[in-house]
Amino acid sequence: MTTAKYDVLGIGNAIFDILVQTDEGFLGHHGMTKGGMALIDEARAASIYRDMGPATEMSGGSAANTIVGLANLGARAAYVGKVKDDQIGRLYTHDIRAAGVAFETRPAADGPATGCSYILVTPDGERTMNTYLGAAQELTSGDIDAAQIAASGVIYLEGYLWDPKNAKEAFVKASTIAHDAGRQVALTLSDSFCVDRYRDEFLDLMRKGTVDLIFANEAELHSLYQTSDFDTALTQLRSDTKLGIVTRSEKGCVVVSKNGVTAVPAFPIDRMVDTTGAGDLFAAGFLFGLARGAGYENAGRLGALAAAEIIQHIGARPQASLKELAQQNGLPV
Repeated sequence: MTTAKYDVLGIGNAIFDILVQTDEGFLGHHGMTKGGMALIDEARAASIYRDMGPATEMSGGSAANTIVGLANLGARAAYVGKVKDDQIGRLYTHDIRAAGVAFETRPAADGPATGCSYILVTPDGERTMNTYLGAAQELTSGDIDAAQIAASGVIYLEGYLWDPKNAKEAFVKASTIAHDAGRQVALTLSDSFCVDRYRDEFLDLMRKGTVDLIFANEAELHSLYQTSDFDTALTQLRSDTKLGIVTRSEKGCVVVSKNGVTAVPAFPIDRMVDTTGAGDLFAAGFLFGLARGAGYENAGRLGALAAAEIIQHIGARPQASLKELAQQNGLPV
């Protein structure tokens, strides 16, 4: 197997984030399910935006956040996602390249606008997302560059990609190319409501070996196996995938493989501000640790550190150097 040009390549929905701090009343008024991600149309997007008040706007998208976190740690990182050639799409492209990520996906010339997610953050730090996919759902298998995939150590796919039909085909094509090149494929389950929609298909991807690594939080794991018992679900995950990584908020994370179970504590924080991107940045730290051969425990600690940085400010992109934070805490970079 040739040496990888990129440590990790992420494929996901390229989404621009519009975040606002609000209260439970706003969620109730707009009929939102707290803590979840709902897909919305353009009219609903306009209605939510009109009522939101002053917002923080920045590039986002689950896999993109992970890839930016990896680049921030010092990894060689690439991203595949679809924007439109509009003002927000050009801003998105600039942001991800400025973060040190290779991003070569051709923008859509026509069709829907660049995707946006309207994110409501309540005082407890919980985020509720309303996502207009827009141009993100125009990603097709034609956007998958076989040479770029084959040159990446790990392909990281977001569960949200399973919503648009064409992206689903791109997802499977990338996995096949990666495995033919002797690479690994990781999948994040993204959201418990996403798991509810595609449970059987996700389990099929795992059991057939289309994906090798699974990232999930507790809610997603319980949804996947339709059980409220954590140990039962964890045992099932261990038998269904080569490597499973489950985040448990303040309880840290658990890493399961055929060889055993490793528990890693959460990283201490001063104040929870916004959970947006916590799972994305955890995955960044963990994948960075894997790429550096740091072992599961150190990979988990790197993930915990990156997640701790992100939840102490608004937005899902790092505001501090994760590489420097890791060095200060004696973690391998």
